[in-house]
Amino acid sequence: MSHQLPAILFLLPLFAAISMPVVCLKHRQWSYSISVAVLAAMVLVSILNLHNVIHHGEIRYVFSGWTAPLGIEWVADGLASVILVLVSVLGFLGVVFTGSTSPKDLGGRIIHYYTLILLLVSALTGIVFAGDLFNLFVFLEVAAISSYALIGVAGGRALFAAFRYLILGTLGASLYLLGVSYLYAVTGTLNMSDMVDKLPFLLSSKAVVGGLIFMFIGLGIKMALVPFHSWLPDAYTHAPESISPILASLVTKVAILAWIRIVYWVFNASIVINDIPILLLVSVLGTLAAVIGGGLALAQGNLKRLFAYGGISHIGIILIGISQGNQTGFAGGVFYLLNDAVMQAGLFFLAGMAFYHYGIRTIDDLGRLGKHSPWLTGSLIVMALGMIGLPPTGGFFGKWYIILGALESGNYVSVAAVLLSTLLTLAYFVKLFEALFRQPATQLNVQSGDIPFSFKLTLGITSAAIIILGLFSAPIVQLLLDHAMPPGL
Repeated sequence: MSHQLPAILFLLPLFAAISMPVVCLKHRQWSYSISVAVLAAMVLVSILNLHNVIHHGEIRYVFSGWTAPLGIEWVADGLASVILVLVSVLGFLGVVFTGSTSPKDLGGRIIHYYTLILLLVSALTGIVFAGDLFNLFVFLEVAAISSYALIGVAGGRALFAAFRYLILGTLGASLYLLGVSYLYAVTGTLNMSDMVDKLPFLLSSKAVVGGLIFMFIGLGIKMALVPFHSWLPDAYTHAPESISPILASLVTKVAILAWIRIVYWVFNASIVINDIPILLLVSVLGTLAAVIGGGLALAQGNLKRLFAYGGISHIGIILIGISQGNQTGFAGGVFYLLNDAVMQAGLFFLAGMAFYHYGIRTIDDLGRLGKHSPWLTGSLIVMALGMIGLPPTGGFFGKWYIILGALESGNYVSVAAVLLSTLLTLAYFVKLFEALFRQPATQLNVQSGDIPFSFKLTLGITSAAIIILGLFSAPIVQLLLDHAMPPGL
């Protein structure tokens, strides 16, 4: 049974998405309950899968009995299993939060709304487990199409943001597929495990280097890496408050994981460190993203837009960690990815709560809040501590390991970039708190009497997780070092 867990993790949300339009035809309110139940089950199965991988090693699941390289192979190793727990938990919390914030004018389309969310989660699961480059492309596109539709459902400016995302996302997918075709032309295979045995003898081929660069640019667009980030701020700002937390916390992070899988598992650490200097390019762009994203966040007045640019900055920090070419930096980058996913979910939960319950969209509007909501203010303080990187939050320890990895590799520019990004993050959170406390609280147009339980639950869990990740940083990082390291690193 344990060997089937990766397939179960993928099929749970997929079958629910396929069957929901029929099951909920007469009772569309069931769509929310079904989504919550399916993702809750997915959380339990993902934890069981991680436990199984830790104690018994990676799982290679082959669909329909066709073995690799001809068949479709799922690879559930330590890294994939850790990320799947993250996807499951944040997907579950995102749907719980959605119950109080889903667009009220959807009517019968609410079934399609939850169908798209489940389809997005199943596609993200496919990206994490995919064992060949073409199926990785397929699931990237399923996730992207689901995202375009979920963003555009709000109408108005969200339609333009979704269309812009579609254009750039299609360009990214095309570049990625072009890179895959180069590698296939040279190696004759699409399976990652099969390809890794052939690439060391083909490094003199320009098609190999060209393919890697094309795939990096394509995935760089998907992960919103500077200078390919222009789609993200508008998409996350104008998307419905109900879907922004899922998009911000998971979509770009899983694209980063896809890049990690290619550069370290397909090409092997020794190749990208010694033969193809792609890690240098990743480090430079990560440095630019960390600083430019923080600077642009500081200039924003809209809460969601500020958080979006802050996420772009922290994508750069993650890439700085994984590009150092040593275990310390890699573990720090992956650990910071886990933390940033939780922090981005929490920040967009907070922005959604601020709008739906208090009508707050901008930083200036925070001045009207004052002491009206200690729940929101307390959560914002915890989020700020994590984003800035102060103990005892996980953000502090993630940055600490990334800096140690950069020092180990002698990359002092990366150290400076992490520190400068931290100062910029501090600056825009000071701006937030200055707006929050600079004037006496005034009467707010509260949308409802009590804060919905779903708001309190999602904000409470993400705030607690930021602290828990910090308190248990040592065993989590050790788990990554023991079970999620690339071969040869």
